[in-house]
Amino acid sequence: MKFLLKLLLVLLLAFPATLLLKGPGAGAQDLTEDEEAEAVDEEAADDVTAEDEDDEAEVEDDENAELAEDKEEEEEEALVGEVKASPNADTTILFVKGDDFPANNIVKFLLGFTNRGPDSFLVESLDASFRYPQDYQFYIQNFTALQLGTDVPPQRQATFEYSFIPAEPMGGRPFGLVINLNYRDSSGNVFQDAVFNQTVTVTEREDGLDGETIFMYVFLSGLGLLLVVGLHQLLESRKRRRPAPKVEMGTSSHNDVDLSWIPQETLNQINKASPKRSPRKRSQKRSAGSDE
Repeated sequence: MKFLLKLLLVLLLAFPATLLLKGPGAGAQDLTEDEEAEAVDEEAADDVTAEDEDDEAEVEDDENAELAEDKEEEEEEALVGEVKASPNADTTILFVKGDDFPANNIVKFLLGFTNRGPDSFLVESLDASFRYPQDYQFYIQNFTALQLGTDVPPQRQATFEYSFIPAEPMGGRPFGLVINLNYRDSSGNVFQDAVFNQTVTVTEREDGLDGETIFMYVFLSGLGLLLVVGLHQLLESRKRRRPAPKVEMGTSSHNDVDLSWIPQETLNQINKASPKRSPRKRSQKRSAGSDE
C-alpha cells in the first residue's frame, strides 16, 4: 500500500515536469507552421502581383501598337490629302451618253485638260472607281487605270477618252463614282484632280434578252407543247373507247336463212301459198285489178 502511494506521488511530481519540458517545443512548432502559412500567402501575393504587372505591360504594348497604327494612318491620310489639283490646270468632263450608267454596258466619257500656267504638265494616268456611297474609302469596283504619259505645253489643251463597264449585279443601286487625273509639272510636283466625285445610279439593262427571259420563254413553250400532246392523247383515247354502232341487216334471200329445221312438207306448202313473183308481174296484176 505504501508502495502504491509512493508511485502515485512520483507520477504527480513527474507529470507537471513533463508538461513544462514539452511546452516550449510545441509553441515553437506552432510558430513554425504559422510562419510557413505566412510565407505561402506572401508567395501567392507575389505571383498575383507579377501576373497583374504582366497584364498591364501587355495592355500598354497593345495601346502603343494601336497608337502607332493610328499615327501611320494619319500620316498616310495627310500625304494623300496633300495631293491636290494644280491651280494652273483646268479639267472638264463630258459623258458621251449623258448621265446614264447602264449595267453591263460601256460607259464612255471625254476629259479635257487645259494648261494655263507657264510650265508644261505631264499627264500620267487616268483612273475611275465605284465607291460605297456612305464611305468613299471603301471600293466597290475598281477599273483599270489608263496610262497616258502625255506632255501638255503651256497654254495648250488635251482631250482624253476613257470607258468602263459597270458590273451587271450593280444594276438598280446608287454608288459613288470617282474619276481621278494624275499629272505632274516640270519641277516634279505631283498633282491629282478629282474630275468627277458624285453619287450616280447604275440602271438595269432592259434592251435585249437575258438568260432568265430566254429560259422562261423556253419553259413556257415546252409547257404549251406538253398540253397540246396531252389533249390529243385524251381525245384519241375517248374515240377508241366508243362502241361501234349496231346495224340490223334484213334477210334479202332465203339463201342466208337456215331452213333445215323446218319439215319439207311445211316448206312446200309455204312455197305454194306464196309463190315468188317479180315486181313486173306484181305491177301488171295490180293494174289489171284496177281496170276491173
